[in-house]
Amino acid sequence: MTGPDPLIPTPELAARLGAPSLKFIDASWHLDGREGRPDFEAARLPGAVFFDLEASSDQGSDLPHMLPSPADFARRMGALGIAADDAVVVYDTGGIRSSARVWWMLRAMGASNVRVLDGGLPKWRAEGHPVESGPAAPAAATTFLPVPRPELVADLEAVRAALSGEAQVLDARAADRFAGRAPEPRAGLRSGHMPGALNLPFPAVLNPDGTMKSGEALDAAFRAAGVDLDHPVVTTCGSGVTAAILSLGLAVLGRPSRLYDGSWAEWGGRDDTTVETDPAGP
Repeated sequence: MTGPDPLIPTPELAARLGAPSLKFIDASWHLDGREGRPDFEAARLPGAVFFDLEASSDQGSDLPHMLPSPADFARRMGALGIAADDAVVVYDTGGIRSSARVWWMLRAMGASNVRVLDGGLPKWRAEGHPVESGPAAPAAATTFLPVPRPELVADLEAVRAALSGEAQVLDARAADRFAGRAPEPRAGLRSGHMPGALNLPFPAVLNPDGTMKSGEALDAAFRAAGVDLDHPVVTTCGSGVTAAILSLGLAVLGRPSRLYDGSWAEWGGRDDTTVETDPAGP
């Protein structure tokens, strides 16, 4: 893999604060449905703009958080003052949560210099770095020229092919959901997992302080889940958000991956897909 390190540590960012070439995106979003904008207005990195994940997804899809069209994405990013060749740091108020999804979206649309703040806003604030609050001033609009990268995205047929042996499918959901012992939070979805998929709940690649594991510890987390890091990986989860955390972890290790955008919201809601369960557990 080429490009910048996908993570930026808080000390490095603090040393570069104020650089005119650096732009910040607050990607705060919550799995429980709470809006992220109140987080943004309560405290954010100086000069940050707010990325609304729900509004920036495909509004015509009945699946959650699907990538929008390149034109729609470009309009939204341009209105936020973000160009495809900008140096961008994405963060959120959960540590590393929705920031990974927005990192992936930007890269899938052709942005090449995007990094995630390691540990997010909690670590930034714990170290005493500056924040600002209140409504933000409108960003100076620019032009985002999208160059879609289909090699980062997996659709249903690509996942079927992966499950036939072309690649490893790695599910970021909690173990009980993967096994079918816990119900899915979205109505109408079956419980369980794709036949042959591996399970690596996303917290397993993170440290207690919200930063990403590194080196041997990160490598070991993937290998413990049965992942062969020398073979292709497709990441998945409930709706394509936490799968991006696994894709980010793989990128830290220098390994490419594809993200199944439909994830379990698509697979578990269809009648032509096979679902396995392990109700007894280990």
